[in-house]
Amino acid sequence: MKQFPKILVTIILLSGFLYACPARARVYLDITSADLRKLPIAIPHFIDKRHPKAITKKGRKMAALASKALTLHGFIDIIPSKSYNNDRGTNWKNVGADFVLLGNYDSDKNSAMVLELRFINTSDGSMIIGKRYKAPWSKQSNMIRKFCDEVIYQLSGVNGVSNTKIAYVSDQTGSKEVYLADILGENIRQVTHHHDITVSPRFSPDGKKLVYTSYHRGNPNLYITNLSQSKVTKAISWRRGLNIAPAWSPNGKTMVITLSKDGNPDLYIMAVNGRIIRRLTKNKGINVSPTWAPDGKHLAFVSDRSGTPQIYIMDMNTKITRRLTYEGAENTTPSWSPNGETIAYTAREGSTHQIFIISPGGGQPTQLTKYWGDHESPSWAPDSRQIIFSRSRNGKKQLCRIFIKGKGVIPMTNLKGNQAFPQWSPRLKY
Repeated sequence: MKQFPKILVTIILLSGFLYACPARARVYLDITSADLRKLPIAIPHFIDKRHPKAITKKGRKMAALASKALTLHGFIDIIPSKSYNNDRGTNWKNVGADFVLLGNYDSDKNSAMVLELRFINTSDGSMIIGKRYKAPWSKQSNMIRKFCDEVIYQLSGVNGVSNTKIAYVSDQTGSKEVYLADILGENIRQVTHHHDITVSPRFSPDGKKLVYTSYHRGNPNLYITNLSQSKVTKAISWRRGLNIAPAWSPNGKTMVITLSKDGNPDLYIMAVNGRIIRRLTKNKGINVSPTWAPDGKHLAFVSDRSGTPQIYIMDMNTKITRRLTYEGAENTTPSWSPNGETIAYTAREGSTHQIFIISPGGGQPTQLTKYWGDHESPSWAPDSRQIIFSRSRNGKKQLCRIFIKGKGVIPMTNLKGNQAFPQWSPRLKY
């Protein structure tokens, strides 16, 4: 397939310009508050500028995507368009809207899409942000998500996460393969075709590559694939025994992996090409599930050196290790938040597994999930505000999200089969 030059694609896709966005227009809500009142926002169907009086299927789909992209962030409620008959002349205050997002679209002489978007404060009619994008029609989703993430930034001071993906393992074909889906549960793509057991997919820090472990050669070997294509995957560690649960370093140049080539499962620093750089642990229990602090100075991991699986933190300069978790007899699958402030993990609570969070400095952990069923393998959103995990009920595994300050679990829909080992990507380029 013919490829556009990279610089041309970038210019086309990012050709939006700011209509008017004075710094004083920013709202900067405290979205970390559990008691935050959700903002009511109206998003009428987008309008075809050539047929401004018609309500089109395309315009409805665009508005629906914008609604999903905004509500994803947890502090926005969308006012149903039927409550104001999709009338752009509505008195927005009367329908309870604090803000309104208006979209128009057209085609230029080269049949490229031109999308104009405005986000308006209904209290005074001021435009918080307005942009005009020009790109191929196939990029309409990218443009809408980009604008919605900018809206989130204008409201909260934190970049949005609507243009992210989830890597996970599903058995929908009868084998456990790695899949990708966008965070809205759409645009699903099968990454591996090994027809066997595949586990623990991990994104590179730039989101362009994925490493995972597959058993299809009879041994749990480590593989890497470039996500810009779907045909080539490469084995990078096939040592005898375990080659599992890799954790990319923040700079993307190395990873920490569990190997059992010498008998005991221990942690090693490994180059991306599979070359072992240094051994980190040596015969002090089983050592697995590493996760880096975002500054690269510390590493959290699981070890049963004390008799039960617990989470430990290693100083990467001194190699001094300290125990982090003390409550409970089983604490596993740590995941360090992108802002460095919190570690999420799986803990056995009674007869079930639940998601907890704890400060890397220690202290009292906080239980996030308190529901029936097993809740495992947490992975953070890039904004460090919510976590995705695998929930198991009645033999069915499903991916769900939860905000660290808020209530309720949000299942991801449209995913077939049983899903496990979720990993949330970093923010991706539009």
